[in-house]
Amino acid sequence: MFCDETKIKVIAGKGGDGCASFRREKYIPKGGPDGGDGGRGGNVILKSNENINTLFEINSKKLYKATSGENGKGSNKTGKTGEDLTLEVPVGTVIWNENKSKIIADLNKNNQEFILAKGGKGGLGNQHFATSINQTPTFAENGEPGQEKEVTLELKLVADVGLVGMPSVGKSTLISHVSNARPKIAAYEFTTLIPNLGVVDMQRFGGSKTNSFVIADMPGLIEGASMGKGLGHKFLKHIARTSVIIHIIDPLRENPAETFEKIQNELKTFDKSLIKKPLIVAINKIDAVTEKDLEKIELTIRPKLPKKSVKIFRISAVTGTGLKELLFESLKIVEKARATRIKESLKKPESEEIIVLHPHEKLVKFQLKKEKGKFIITGERIEQLVKMTNIKNLEGLQRIYKFMDKMGITRALRREKVKNNDIIEIADKQIQYLETL
Repeated sequence: MFCDETKIKVIAGKGGDGCASFRREKYIPKGGPDGGDGGRGGNVILKSNENINTLFEINSKKLYKATSGENGKGSNKTGKTGEDLTLEVPVGTVIWNENKSKIIADLNKNNQEFILAKGGKGGLGNQHFATSINQTPTFAENGEPGQEKEVTLELKLVADVGLVGMPSVGKSTLISHVSNARPKIAAYEFTTLIPNLGVVDMQRFGGSKTNSFVIADMPGLIEGASMGKGLGHKFLKHIARTSVIIHIIDPLRENPAETFEKIQNELKTFDKSLIKKPLIVAINKIDAVTEKDLEKIELTIRPKLPKKSVKIFRISAVTGTGLKELLFESLKIVEKARATRIKESLKKPESEEIIVLHPHEKLVKFQLKKEKGKFIITGERIEQLVKMTNIKNLEGLQRIYKFMDKMGITRALRREKVKNNDIIEIADKQIQYLETL
């Protein structure tokens, strides 16, 4: 089944906990700490696959979890890294944040990979915390929780040429004759319920081996499609990536020029960029009308074209008349667009912004607010430390206080008149403020 949009939640694997252990061997009465580190949690990765054309499989589940890293062990044994979870999606998948206000990534090429949620760091074993003063640390880090994200996946088909027009104008017949697509064809409107993709091999029409492009047949549009009428509105977004739009006209319909203008208005209403794309007009079913009627239709359509340079072709999708000329004109526009994209990708920026990195920049970034009688501290680095520290362990608690001093949090708390035994909340964990520990 076709699905071009879905919401999912992903949770990367938690890092394994570090181990607190001590060397115990015969003839070595005072073995030192030998706790191994926890393994990193698995990432959640999205990978584009050109052999997939729907988000249906992804849509079958709403929650995806990667494997957690294993805990460290004694004898300095590091825990096993959690396995990454790779979700395959169609080429053309756009990753939005949950409310679709920001694009996170656009997988528009085959085999692109994007780490959607990073696995948590493994906790350090107690071997890392041995000092000349404390040679037997009983503290080891907890594993860091993996990232959690809720995202919207939206598929925008990657096609070079898009076919648009009213229902039953012959789009499906055309794409079935010129490409390897085999859409459903029947003598009633809205036969096409989902977009169909096909590859046009121009060798069949006298071109070379390298002359091929992808063509997409969009479900029929009607007036009001951009506002949700009919079926086509659901798939208008799939025209966004095309290099050229072929607008197919049925000369047997009443007032073909008027229907042409209505569909063009629907494209403009949905997305103004669509109307700026190169356009080709194809009058289909020419074997069913007279030369005089065709001339009349062309004369009435010509003034309604967005540009005078737009070409009008006469074709018959059934007999094949005019298809070769139409396809070669499409190919010319597609190759020009490809050359432009390559040129832009090779173009170097005129000036590069110089980014100055300050050591430990994240260490000094935190926010402090007092709410309901407790002091709430937020900040990426301090929250990470608290999540990875067992605050029930005295050495762990001492570690948090040490970092609070280094980061200036203790000084900020004192400015806010913190008192002994006041509650400090960091990363949903609560600790008591103590002047001395």
